[in-house]
Amino acid sequence: MPDLLLTSLIAVVPAGYLFHLARRRLQLSRAKHPSLTGHVRMAKRVAGLLPGYSFTEEQFFQADDAPEPVAERRRKGFRKLVEHFARTHPASAAMSAKAAQHLSDLQFTSAYRVPFQFSRHLRSHLKLGGFVDSSQGVTLTDLDGQRLIDVTGSYGVNVLGHDFYRDSMAEAVRRADRIGLVLGGLHPATAWNAERLCRISGQDEVSFHMSGTEAVMQAVRLARYHTRRKYVVRFCGAYHGWWDDVQPGPGNPMPPFKSYTLREMHAATLHVLRTRKDIACVLVNPLQALHPNTPAPGDSTLVDGSRRAGYDRIAYTRWLQELREVCTLRGIVLIFDEVFLGFRLAPGGAQEYFGVKADIVTYGKTLGGGFPVGVVCGRRDLMRRFREDHPADICFARGTFNSHPYVMTAMQVFLEHLDKPATLELYQDLDARWDARAQQLNARLTRAGLPVRVANMSTVWTVLYPQPSRYHWMLQFYLRAQGIALSWVGSGRMIFSLDFSDADFAQFTECFLRAAETMNHDGWWDTSPTLTNKGIRRRILREIIDSIGKPR
Repeated sequence: MPDLLLTSLIAVVPAGYLFHLARRRLQLSRAKHPSLTGHVRMAKRVAGLLPGYSFTEEQFFQADDAPEPVAERRRKGFRKLVEHFARTHPASAAMSAKAAQHLSDLQFTSAYRVPFQFSRHLRSHLKLGGFVDSSQGVTLTDLDGQRLIDVTGSYGVNVLGHDFYRDSMAEAVRRADRIGLVLGGLHPATAWNAERLCRISGQDEVSFHMSGTEAVMQAVRLARYHTRRKYVVRFCGAYHGWWDDVQPGPGNPMPPFKSYTLREMHAATLHVLRTRKDIACVLVNPLQALHPNTPAPGDSTLVDGSRRAGYDRIAYTRWLQELREVCTLRGIVLIFDEVFLGFRLAPGGAQEYFGVKADIVTYGKTLGGGFPVGVVCGRRDLMRRFREDHPADICFARGTFNSHPYVMTAMQVFLEHLDKPATLELYQDLDARWDARAQQLNARLTRAGLPVRVANMSTVWTVLYPQPSRYHWMLQFYLRAQGIALSWVGSGRMIFSLDFSDADFAQFTECFLRAAETMNHDGWWDTSPTLTNKGIRRRILREIIDSIGKPR
């Protein structure tokens, strides 16, 4: 009888354990977004299998089976663009072409401005310049003396305007000049900055780093160190720097280590957080509120008209509140990654804007006053890197240039400027002002009958296309020809500095409209009434299948 009981237990326990594992796996799967973006391993496998192919000149202009008269209009429009840039930006284009031989970044950004099928033909004909001679107000001037309205945002750094950062950097050099390059010993600005940042963030302690990626790395390390748990939860489509654990899937040659990519703003995700014991922290990039569960939009993936964005502040605030409650209940460290949005939405960042306090906050970009920086602010118990009861158990993190004197003085200038009445006035009615500007532009586009719209989260904008087309990505070049500078991701993201006046925005609006009208005139949006986004994607699938095994 005892032997029978033992045998029964041996049979039942593994079965029960397997059922438990299966149920946990099912719960995790339900918390993932159904798209490839939500399944990073599968997305990486698909990306590795995707064959490269390039359109011929004929295919370049008729990828949607446009009739010959429409294709000829497109050819003429394309030639005019090529001639325009060759005539107006020769020095900038020439330096970019020469530098690209040695700068891998230029090679990458040039190749990934548009969908890969169109890239080779476009690069061989249309030459853009990536070098800038000067900045003033909301404009950039290139090596040929051409002035462009700047909505690149310097990747998010430019919150207060070019003139401020130029002055800030000059003042920083003056303040740190007596010390020069002293590392290890601290400039007094470091102590001032730490105290000020604790007041702004509502946290207890600060550590300084040299980039936003480094700051997020340290925040995650600290969360794992103190919770003794392995896993990081990041949300589908969110960006937290380029290191392995927070950039799984395409773009990262390494396999995911210890991260779960879950669906944002979804009850299944909250259930996973409530029921698992292996989650150290949850990373939140508040910018995802503009396009939840999708990657930051770029024109290299703009293959049809299905790009979507929409921002509901009330709904996102409610989500963050629920997330805060669950993390508190389960002892999970809630990390706000404000490297991009910090000091753009409000003087106190996303915590102030949404009214939700994180356990750790990371900052970067604009906080450096024009110099590279990363900052971690957190609760005292989470920021400690050692254990007095176990002196060999430490969470080591240092960097040679952390707390660099020139960075610290530039940060001090920025934080001082943040308190000035003129700066605080820029934040007054910020959402209302920029929402109204977006609505005005959309109204003008609607009246003109143009298939373009914009969506925004304060001063961060993206361009949407309400009709199917394979050529929406062409708009970035028409915008450039009309004097608007975009970053290499094209119309996926436009970032305005807070110093844009009504007159500046009115000029931007006219340039944007002329660009869209010219593109429309040149036939890029002339498509068959029967064309659908699904039809475009099916055609691309057929192209991919047909290209397998063929030489490029």
